[in-house]
Amino acid sequence: MTQMDSLWFSNPTQAYRDWQAREAAGANRRPFSARSIVQHQAMFENFRRHLLARGTSITSFGAADVDAFWQSHDGRMYSQATRMRYVKLLDRLCRHLVFTGVRQDNPAAALLSAERWPDQEPTPQFLTEAEDARLQAYLQSPPDDLASLRSQAIIAAFLGTGITAGEARAARCADLWQDATPPYLVVRAHGPRDARTVHVASFAVPTLRAWNTRRATLPIEGELLFTLTPDGRPITDMSLGRIVSEILNAIGAKDVEMSPRTLRNTFCRRYLLAGHSRDEVSHMLGLTSNRTCDRIAATLMPTHQALQEGAGAARQD
Repeated sequence: MTQMDSLWFSNPTQAYRDWQAREAAGANRRPFSARSIVQHQAMFENFRRHLLARGTSITSFGAADVDAFWQSHDGRMYSQATRMRYVKLLDRLCRHLVFTGVRQDNPAAALLSAERWPDQEPTPQFLTEAEDARLQAYLQSPPDDLASLRSQAIIAAFLGTGITAGEARAARCADLWQDATPPYLVVRAHGPRDARTVHVASFAVPTLRAWNTRRATLPIEGELLFTLTPDGRPITDMSLGRIVSEILNAIGAKDVEMSPRTLRNTFCRRYLLAGHSRDEVSHMLGLTSNRTCDRIAATLMPTHQALQEGAGAARQD
């Protein structure tokens, strides 16, 4: 075992980053893209934090720890494709650790035969137009209570700008230009994604302005726009999920995944319905391809078909 390999015991985050940069590749032995590397590192960190909470580590976890991961708050919401990505990542990682002598076994190997890629892409989750309208109305009156105001501002950011959970966690107070015409949010460059500017939907402005103004008066360290703690640490993904769930339940949203991604998809669908092009909406979302917009655009077809049929019936009358 080399000194580099021993880093898996003392600093697995750094060890994984170094391994990705030096050796990790896909099934065809081609190096991963920059975007894939960022995604893999995020997945690795998510799984590592799960192991840490269970009192184990990357070098010693077993099949029971993976099973517990699927039963976690986030794990229960993973799609079949996401589970498969985790299994492939863990299998690839464990094979490397066995080869280098860091581990004696690969608990992910058996999972490869149990998990399958989905036959087709899952239908993206989004709020119906009626639910979207109710949530927009819900955000029109910023509450006085600090925690409630913060929660509503977070929802306003997701629904009114289409940012990801990670982008919300990293947003700074100075990134929100609430008094511009129109108001906008600067999303800083991260990973392979370039910086972008997103106009804030008008319904989201009052709550975001109220929170940013209130946030400036609070004795909170650092510059982050959204934080739950006085020391300025980033808000956790679990807290974001809880906030989304509470407010979606409050407006009576049903049969939908209670996650920031659902609000991002709703943002995407709303702009597509308004006639914006896939290229334009993909740019708003910080995406380099139209794949997400294509999947969500496919959900508009029944609506458009119904409208056309209704127009045809009216002409016949």
